[in-house]
Amino acid sequence: MRLQPEVTSLGRTLVALGIAAGAAGAQSTPAPERTGLHLPAIRPLGTVMATAKETFTIVTNLRPLADGRVLVNDPAGRRVLLYDAGLQNFTVVADSTSATANAYGGRVAGLIAYKADSTLFVDPQSLSMLVLDPTGKVGRVMSVPNAQDAMAFAGMLGSAGFDGNGRLVYRGSPRFQMRAMGAAAGGPPTIPEMPDSAAIFRVDLATRQIDTVGYIKTPKIRMNVSQDENGRVRMMSEINPLPLVDEWAMLPDGSVAIVRGRDYHIDWVNADGTRSSSPKIPFEWRRLSDEDKAAFIDSVKAARERMGANAPMAMGPGGGPTFVAGAPGAAGAAGGEQRVMIFGPGGGPPGGARGGNERAAGAANVAPPQMNFVPASELPDYQPPFFAGAVRADAQGNVWIRTIPTKGVPGGGSVYDVVNRKGELIDRVQVPAGRTIVAFAPNGDVYLANRDGQTTKLEKARLR
Repeated sequence: MRLQPEVTSLGRTLVALGIAAGAAGAQSTPAPERTGLHLPAIRPLGTVMATAKETFTIVTNLRPLADGRVLVNDPAGRRVLLYDAGLQNFTVVADSTSATANAYGGRVAGLIAYKADSTLFVDPQSLSMLVLDPTGKVGRVMSVPNAQDAMAFAGMLGSAGFDGNGRLVYRGSPRFQMRAMGAAAGGPPTIPEMPDSAAIFRVDLATRQIDTVGYIKTPKIRMNVSQDENGRVRMMSEINPLPLVDEWAMLPDGSVAIVRGRDYHIDWVNADGTRSSSPKIPFEWRRLSDEDKAAFIDSVKAARERMGANAPMAMGPGGGPTFVAGAPGAAGAAGGEQRVMIFGPGGGPPGGARGGNERAAGAANVAPPQMNFVPASELPDYQPPFFAGAVRADAQGNVWIRTIPTKGVPGGGSVYDVVNRKGELIDRVQVPAGRTIVAFAPNGDVYLANRDGQTTKLEKARLR
């Protein structure tokens, strides 16, 4: 039995967890300093200039080119499209049919910006990386530098990229730890336990030498396994829907920004290995009372019940359906657009039956995984500043962090804190309602995912 939970960014501010979504331990953010808090005024993002006619299930992995064209990875449709600068016309670069010479493969693939305007098309199934030229043609093929992290190279755990020394920087796949169940022969299987942190690696493609840039805090799995008198195995995962996490992004100069969720500051790792930390980023922290925590857990449970055990849902990156619930307090009420989205058990295409996870489980006499939520007391004492998948770096070397607002924001759209290389909060930008930033173009444009129900549209907008 194989479990592959992933965390990714999708739609509105969210935490997206796989079939074994887990619980981060109860933690308390240190009481923030509120004296002399000065925040830049929130400004709107620039005008949306273009919208693609095609719709997607999700849009998370793009490769903007210098001339305005953009490669779009469509994992649900298992294809890669090359759009013109106006997002009006496209050519198919890779798909799962015989229409092109490049097969997409049976798993989710990904795109990584490579030298100049070339791109790596990563296929985890064949453990290969195709080098695409600016027209989408394959120049050569390389093997992935580390088979264990093939899914990470494909963009399932955040955006990978190359630093100035030609090293591939990426977040590693979870290193599962096997735990003994103490069962006799025929008892419940041994379930891997997910750690509460993940490594950011740097690998030289020529030598295959790997070094560790740093670690980030990630949601943790808590899995309970039982077996009934008929031998049927049942799994229950406990989820913390409001975990304190870290995130990261690589800047154009090859340095890595690690954004810490506990006290909201950035640790910097330069391409030469030197390290530094910048001061705490100003933020309007909001303490969660016991009543706030209980109300939030109740709202998430209610959303799960509304979804229903057999409701057809949109397929997420981990293969599971989704449901949403508002973040606590003002973020979920007046804020409106700030959501928690959790990928539950099962999965399948939109409107269809459940997918391969359940069929495989049935064949092995394993019931589909079920979800539960941690007690309200295990939620953090302060509302976290951001969810997983909330950090991007722009072409100018600024870090954009999609925040969870602590009070209502007019218009309802997500607000991004923009932090420069010195760690200074220089801007606060609100995107239109329902949008999230998925990539920045070299010329200063920004690509947005506009999520509407179970479909997503790709848009391009000005930064100002």
